[in-house]
Amino acid sequence: MGMKGKVALGAVVGIVVIGVASATSGGDGDGGSGGSGDKGSSASAGQKPGGGGSSTDSADGADSAEVADKVVAIEGDGDFQVGSDVKPGTYRTSGNTDDMCYWERAKDASGEIDSLLANDNVSGTSYVTILATDKLFKSSGCKDWEAVDLKAKGTPAAKMAGNGGMFRVGSDIAPGTYRSTGNADDLCYWERSKDASHSVDSIVANNNVNGTAVATISASDGYFKTTGCKDWVKTG
Repeated sequence: MGMKGKVALGAVVGIVVIGVASATSGGDGDGGSGGSGDKGSSASAGQKPGGGGSSTDSADGADSAEVADKVVAIEGDGDFQVGSDVKPGTYRTSGNTDDMCYWERAKDASGEIDSLLANDNVSGTSYVTILATDKLFKSSGCKDWEAVDLKAKGTPAAKMAGNGGMFRVGSDIAPGTYRSTGNADDLCYWERSKDASHSVDSIVANNNVNGTAVATISASDGYFKTTGCKDWVKTG
């Protein structure tokens, strides 16, 4: 199993960034649909990238390329060189339950703090976009990473697990106002972000919450992250 390495550079529990980005930026998200989603469905770490949409009615030839894009792209622990071991793009890991998943984007292989571009410790699901300018991607203790088709449409849910990690807006979850109740000790952290780069500039808004949390997710948001919270339910 991997071990939590360096402290995450982005927003983590205990750090709140205020007013760092515009809510009108769409990042690498689709922008999502404005629908409220199925009230009986819920988003969890087990959902497939792009939601539950299946292409079984398509021609076999058209499906084969799409299926190939969704197979495991990054497997196991290690350092992966961008361009040779792993291609630039957006990837997703899910089902991480022991909080021991750690990933890192780096500008070189020196191993020094200054080489870090972004990193995170993950519970549940995480998305990360690896840029062509990145040199190294490190993964430790994480479930396998799958390539994400950002054009794929799913069936957005109206509920999500409070410790589920990252959810893609318009694909995993519907835009709207969500409520989480019964949070204690300021351990509930949520974040709206415009993309999956995990840079401070990608954060639209975030907060640490004690008691009841209310967050409005915009259709222009790319992702919503939640850790240590009670489950969220869409209220409007």
